[in-house]
Amino acid sequence: MKSKITNPLFSSYIKNENLFDEIFDENKKVRKTYKKIFELYRDHSNSDYAALNEKAKAAFFNQGITFQVYRDSQAQEKIFPFDLFPRIIEAKEWKTIEKGALQRSKALNAFLWDLYHEKNIIKAGIVPLELISSSANYLRQMQGLNPPGGIYNHISGTDLIKHSDGKYYVLEDNIRCPSGVSYVICNRNALKRALFGVFNHYQIHNVTNYAENLLEIMESVKPPGVDIPTCAVITPGIYNSAYYEHSYLAKTMGIELVEGRDLFVENDFVYMKTISGPKKVDVIYRRIDDGFLDPLEFRQDSAIGVPGLFAAYKKGNVSLVNAPGTGVADDKAIYTYMPEIIKFYLDEKPILNNVHTYHCSRPDDLQYVLENVDKLVIKPVDEAGGYGISIGNKLSKEEIKNVKTVVNENPRKYIAQPIMSLSVHATYIEESNSFEQRHIDLRTFTLLGNNKEFVLKGGLTRVALQKGNLIVNSSQGGGSKDTWVLKK
Repeated sequence: MKSKITNPLFSSYIKNENLFDEIFDENKKVRKTYKKIFELYRDHSNSDYAALNEKAKAAFFNQGITFQVYRDSQAQEKIFPFDLFPRIIEAKEWKTIEKGALQRSKALNAFLWDLYHEKNIIKAGIVPLELISSSANYLRQMQGLNPPGGIYNHISGTDLIKHSDGKYYVLEDNIRCPSGVSYVICNRNALKRALFGVFNHYQIHNVTNYAENLLEIMESVKPPGVDIPTCAVITPGIYNSAYYEHSYLAKTMGIELVEGRDLFVENDFVYMKTISGPKKVDVIYRRIDDGFLDPLEFRQDSAIGVPGLFAAYKKGNVSLVNAPGTGVADDKAIYTYMPEIIKFYLDEKPILNNVHTYHCSRPDDLQYVLENVDKLVIKPVDEAGGYGISIGNKLSKEEIKNVKTVVNENPRKYIAQPIMSLSVHATYIEESNSFEQRHIDLRTFTLLGNNKEFVLKGGLTRVALQKGNLIVNSSQGGGSKDTWVLKK
């Protein structure tokens, strides 16, 4: 059914009544939060808007705001798609999101300390030992180690969706090397360049303070005895999918971006090669996976790590952000236990909702999943970027059969969740030169340091640009929007 929306840019907008539309209510009226910007966009014709869209794309291209997509063993560099119509989150709504994201980050940090020390949550029978011991991301090398400040997950990315009931639900926690924050800032800058006037009508929070807070977090976990730490960002190199982000963060923090070959270890201290001679490095924001950090300790075939780095870390001579071994806690099978984890360590009720999750290693859950694949989203516990996900109601009978076979062969590797109805947002679609409904989610960014915490008042709104698609990841053809958090 076509709406009666009078704004020319939205004249062909079709509102699906079964989806939660963040701009239009059930009576097809613009929600209060969006009324002002909806009127402001009325001044633009479709051709004006198409021109602005091209301008934004050119700006992204010229600034090198790209990402790598890996297909068929080949990497392809692409411009990160950006939509000029922002998502707006009310102050009251954000307050809940912020408190909930911080709560989860603190609980996960306590969980990690416990797993690598006393294991009280396992002794209490809350999290099964087998779930931890079978995790490829649990590092025995971290047992008994105390990271500076007691912090493991200095940076957390929490993925949320707004369901058809209007409530936020957490889809997953990312505490290894969560990406995307650079695009949050670039989106804001791009929108300001294209439509600066719209910002005069809303009081929204700044997002450009992320880098300074990240640097403060890094400095707060400096090794003992260091007054003014030297910090660096280590990247796998220019072919990594998030290289733009690595370089952007190093540049905005005013610290060096290095590769493994730029560092060396001597007497268990880490040094950076410079034209003035070796310079000791104290804190490293590492964007290299655990297995590749140090060929002397982990994968011997790693050509991007630093030999001896982990020995220096164990001696307390260098801090790694995030700590090695955090992946055991963002295993999607662990997500199942998050409400209990929050209760166990913080003695609090979860602020944000969990999606009911079936873990296929449990016999009853496995049976349910195998009998109801067409009603579920099946996810591997250790993948990222939307890879390996199967959405049951999009599968053919043959594909469902294949999913059952794969899950049956390795139940520990899979979880399943009900197919959630992600909210939709008006998004400009180039092919039709008009706005259409598209599903969105939200990634928030939380920082934890030694007596310091910070949640970026913004986040990355990701958009599934393909009609009807629920996977929003850029690697799967998704784009993004600027996210406005209102001050009041």
